[in-house]
Amino acid sequence: MKSENETYSADFILLGFLSRTNVHMFSMTMILLAFIATLSGNALLILLIQVDSSLHTPMYFFLSQLASVDICQTLIVVPKMAADFLTPGNPISAAGCEAQIFLTLTMGGAECLLLAVMAYDRYVAICNPLQYPLLLSRRVCEGLTSGVWIGASVNALIITAFIMHLPYCSSKEINHFFCEVPALLKLSCSDTSQYETLLFVCSTIMFLIPSSTILASYAHILAAVLRMRSTRQEKALATCSSHLTVVCMFYGAGIFMYMRPSSYHSPEQDKIVSLFYTIVPPVLNPLIYSLRNRDVLHALRKWIGKCRHFQQD
Repeated sequence: MKSENETYSADFILLGFLSRTNVHMFSMTMILLAFIATLSGNALLILLIQVDSSLHTPMYFFLSQLASVDICQTLIVVPKMAADFLTPGNPISAAGCEAQIFLTLTMGGAECLLLAVMAYDRYVAICNPLQYPLLLSRRVCEGLTSGVWIGASVNALIITAFIMHLPYCSSKEINHFFCEVPALLKLSCSDTSQYETLLFVCSTIMFLIPSSTILASYAHILAAVLRMRSTRQEKALATCSSHLTVVCMFYGAGIFMYMRPSSYHSPEQDKIVSLFYTIVPPVLNPLIYSLRNRDVLHALRKWIGKCRHFQQD
């Protein structure tokens, strides 16, 4: 028992994204640029939603929550990743690793649930427009958001509590760029089959149930859109296609990572897949939701116009 406690309290070492080569230098440069783009793009989106009264609707309320999740996810992963690149072998404490696991799982779970809530919002707006103010009132939106954060936090807490109490009596080198659950399972010297089953069950709840909600919502939306006039069809499809793009990218990578048996995981493959739900979505989400959204573009032009007018005065 003493040795298990000692291994639990020892530091871990993150090996990073790639070995230190010219390719690694290029990759880190691109990731740092993505980090800047994520913070600026999502912060601008939140600002526009806050300052423009035309965006004070449930759809944009949930979108601002998604932007907040993306900012937090990026801040949890990229700074430590950059520090490990600048100082190879830079350790991360067991407590720091535990915090990183909990926070990344919380943000990932929140994004899963938020995408399902946003699909429900589109379903109500398109299929039941007359009941939209009632079904998605401010109180309902706040309740749904609270449920998202509570559900994601509970799921993350359960997985983190079990994973971090495994005995780690072999190498402390995590072949990843952040403390990822599948990578940590490979370091344990105990039987991890029960933990893999727990991870599979939690992943099933967090991925399949929300994805079922999304599929059901879009099945009804598609049926409703086909009965609309062509002008309304274009607007509805533009809004929904943006959301579906984000859903396919995020859910695809998340399911591929967390719902495969550990024997099918390889370090390099896992690192690439992890990029597609920790770093890539936060960069693309503001672009997907703004460049294909007339309301956001109009709010941006109004805000830029006000800024120029203020500077001239």
